[in-house]
Amino acid sequence: MKEKLKGTILKKTLPLDVRLGLTKAEDVKNPLRWGILGAGEISRQWVHAVRACEGATVSAVAARDTNRAKQFAEKNHIKSSFGDYAEMVQSPDVDIVFVGTIPEVQKEHVILAAKAGKHVLCEKPFSQNPQEAREMYRVAAEENVMAQHGMWTRFFPAVEHARLAIENGIIGDVLMVQADFSAEYTIQAALIAFGSGAPQSMTVTGTSIVLEYDEDRSAILSSPPYPSEFPEVVEFIGSSGRITLEQPAHCPTVITIRVPNKTPSRYMNANTPAPVSRYEYPIPDRVSIPMAFPNQQGFIYEAEAVHRCLAAGLLECPQFTKTESLRLIDLVAEVQKNPKRQTYLKNLRAKYMSKSPT
Repeated sequence: MKEKLKGTILKKTLPLDVRLGLTKAEDVKNPLRWGILGAGEISRQWVHAVRACEGATVSAVAARDTNRAKQFAEKNHIKSSFGDYAEMVQSPDVDIVFVGTIPEVQKEHVILAAKAGKHVLCEKPFSQNPQEAREMYRVAAEENVMAQHGMWTRFFPAVEHARLAIENGIIGDVLMVQADFSAEYTIQAALIAFGSGAPQSMTVTGTSIVLEYDEDRSAILSSPPYPSEFPEVVEFIGSSGRITLEQPAHCPTVITIRVPNKTPSRYMNANTPAPVSRYEYPIPDRVSIPMAFPNQQGFIYEAEAVHRCLAAGLLECPQFTKTESLRLIDLVAEVQKNPKRQTYLKNLRAKYMSKSPT
C-alpha cells in the first residue's frame, strides 16, 4: 500500500522533465528551427501552436505538391517551401522536423528525417505496425537524434498533475482505470497508472477493451460510436480515492481528486460524497489557432518539452518514452486486428459514413 502524502494535491505541478531535474524550465528558449513535413490541417495547427514557444522558429514546409507547399508557406508566413520531402530535411535551416503526414507514410518520413541528422517529432500514431516502429526508433538511435512519438495528451498540465498524484499515493493503490475514447488514447491512460509492462491478458469486443494486470488491477476501456454523447473522461480508481481527468480527457484542462475518510465513500460515510478538489489548467492565451480542434492550443506543452529536452541533450521526453510508445503501439495493433473490432468499425462506417474511434 502506498503511503498517502497529504497536501501534495494542493500544489500545481511542474512538467515531468523539469520536476525530475532533467531539464530547466527556461530552456523553452532553446532555439530550434522547425521544418514541417506535410501541409495538412494538423500541420497548420502545429505551426500556430509552436510559434508560441519562445525558442521556436518555423523555417520550412514540404508537401508532395510544390504549389500546395508554397500556398501553405504563404498562408502561414513560412520562409521556405519544398515540393520534395528529401530536399527539405537536408536544408541547413532545419534543426527538427514535425511529421504531420498520414499514418501510412510516417515511417518513411521519420526515417528520412533521422537519416538527414534531424530530430523528429511525429504526430500520432507514429506507427500502426510494431515492427516498423522499432525500425524507426533504431534508425534514430543510430543517427543520435530524437524520434518523439507525439502523444500530446501526456504533456497537458492536468495529466502531469494526475501522474504526480498517483506517484505520491494520494489515492492509494490504483486498482482500476476507466476511460472512453479511441483505443490509442484510452490505452495510454492505462499505462500512466500501471506502467509500460505487458498486461497479463487483453480481451477485445467491438466496443470495449479490458486489460488485466497482476494483483487484480484492470483497465476497462470503451470506444463509443460516433455519433453519441459519450463522456470522454478518464477515471483512476484507487484504494483510497479517485482521480478524474474531465472532458475532453485526451486534452484535459481540469482534474478532480476525491479522497474520502473511508472508501467507498457513500457506503462507509453515511452516504456522504467524497470531498472534491478541483484543479483547472486553462489553455494559455498566448497560443492562438484559428478554427482549432478542441484544446489543440495545448500542442504548446509538447513543443516546450521538446525544446527543454533537446537543450539538456535528451533524445526523448520522459512524459512519453520509447518504451511506453512501443507498448501502446503493440496493444493498439492487437486491438485493430481483432475480428470483433473490425466488424464493429465496418458496421459503424456503413451506418454513419464517418470514422469512429479506433
